[in-house]
Amino acid sequence: MSTVLAAEAGSTTARNLTITLFLIFVAITLAITIWASRQTKTATDFYAGGRSFSGFQNGMAIGGDYMSAASFLGIAGIIALYGYDGFLYSIGFLVAWLVALLLVAELLRNSGRYTMADVLAFRMRQRPVRTAAAVSTITVSIFYLLAQMVGAGALVALLLGIKPGTTFLGMDAGTAKEATIVMVGALMIIYVTVGGMKGTTYVQIVKAFLLMTGAVVMTLLVLAKYKFNLSSLLGDAASASGKGSAFLEPGLRYGVEAPGDALKTFYSKMDLLSLGIALVLGTAGLPHILIRFYTVPTARAARKSVLWAIGIIGTFYLLTLALGFGAAALVGGKAITAQDKAGNTAAPQLAEALGRDFFGGSLGGATLLAIIAAVAFATILAVVAGLTLASSSSLAHDFYANVIKRGEASERQEVTVARVSALVIGAIAIALSIYAQSLNVAFLVALAFAVAASGNLPAILYSLFWKRFNTSGAVWAIYGGLLAAVVLVFFSPVVSGAPTAMFPKHDWHWFPLSNPGLISIPFGFLCGWIGTVLSKEHDEDKYAELEVRALTGAGAH
Repeated sequence: MSTVLAAEAGSTTARNLTITLFLIFVAITLAITIWASRQTKTATDFYAGGRSFSGFQNGMAIGGDYMSAASFLGIAGIIALYGYDGFLYSIGFLVAWLVALLLVAELLRNSGRYTMADVLAFRMRQRPVRTAAAVSTITVSIFYLLAQMVGAGALVALLLGIKPGTTFLGMDAGTAKEATIVMVGALMIIYVTVGGMKGTTYVQIVKAFLLMTGAVVMTLLVLAKYKFNLSSLLGDAASASGKGSAFLEPGLRYGVEAPGDALKTFYSKMDLLSLGIALVLGTAGLPHILIRFYTVPTARAARKSVLWAIGIIGTFYLLTLALGFGAAALVGGKAITAQDKAGNTAAPQLAEALGRDFFGGSLGGATLLAIIAAVAFATILAVVAGLTLASSSSLAHDFYANVIKRGEASERQEVTVARVSALVIGAIAIALSIYAQSLNVAFLVALAFAVAASGNLPAILYSLFWKRFNTSGAVWAIYGGLLAAVVLVFFSPVVSGAPTAMFPKHDWHWFPLSNPGLISIPFGFLCGWIGTVLSKEHDEDKYAELEVRALTGAGAH
């Protein structure tokens, strides 16, 4: 009886501590946002933070933007459940930065002004290209937003001790998750509409510092638990997983050998290849990452910010190995999936286990869980703010100012439309997230990467490097790649026909792969080539001007 009472007291303490820490973080970030709103006077301030951030600050903010719920919650969860195969996400997300650094960071900073479409439309007809870019930006951002909101729902259910069959404030587990998603959506709308890029950037810097600190502390505790012996950590993880040595080898989730079914084996291996291509190429096409290059004053600062980001992000992804295998060893796959089927709560559950071991009993566990969960929540809020800012900026600057108003809109009108757009996009993301709660958040982000690499990347690379490229090619590349990715996802096992699908009780899937990148990315490049060749439009002088600007920064804003 006394044990039960102690457990209940511990869970109540955890709830109170968590709610207190969360409210403190929200109060601090809202204060930053209100302060930033007073510094936000022009469109450049709203969209690009007045181009006032240093390479280090922007590198921290990029890290804050990139190390999302998918990285902290999703990758740790996939490694905890699938071992070696989960680490493929860490490798893919990190290697992708080299593509961004070598191919787009400096050139984009020199060529554009506020959005990705500024580069694409520089030597082409404004209206069709900007419309296509706005559609693409919003689609990618919503896929990415889904991942963050789903992570938020899973996290808060764990924090408040809400499991299937239990209630909180009269709400059952499902309703509580949905209420969380709505609350996160409301906060992200406030960050963007009030603080603009300055507020969002400072929130991301604070969050990157907190997340790195939390991940380092947890990694050190996991290693200390095993006396810094990686071999015994991996051995315990394999034993506790229930899968034995297979846990430490490829083939549990991707490239699975299906005895007697050569076709199924082939599809599984192709799915792995498709995922790898999407992860590596996706970053260079993500709108919320691309707009970060406009917040620095020079191309050199853009390069420096990517180098800082690679250092921060690379260190973090190495830490996810310890977090994932630590969760497998100390929490166990059964306990993780009992709380969240997709494994999104593995890292916070590991924090609770470490807290109990190192700081004594349920109170120690509750304290560390509360701290790590508050950090994870900070992660989600910072990333959703960046995504909402990217899509609302594109709607206001590209679609409203340059397509509807044909460049005649005032800065004040543009910023007002951006704020209204943030409200609309937030509402759409909230509604869709409620249906996507059964999916792993790292997996959802991989889909966003595939969509970005299929539609945006071909158009950006062709525009920067192909003299013959024209308006028709840009429009074909964006819509072709985007449509291919979205259609293939819709008819894949991600949406229907599988126990973990968005609609598990229905089955209309015919595309066998979970990730569309293998088909949709080459298709996007092919569409861009066909569209260009079929059109006679050709402006070599404008390309020469873009090339000089991209390489030297001459004439850049």
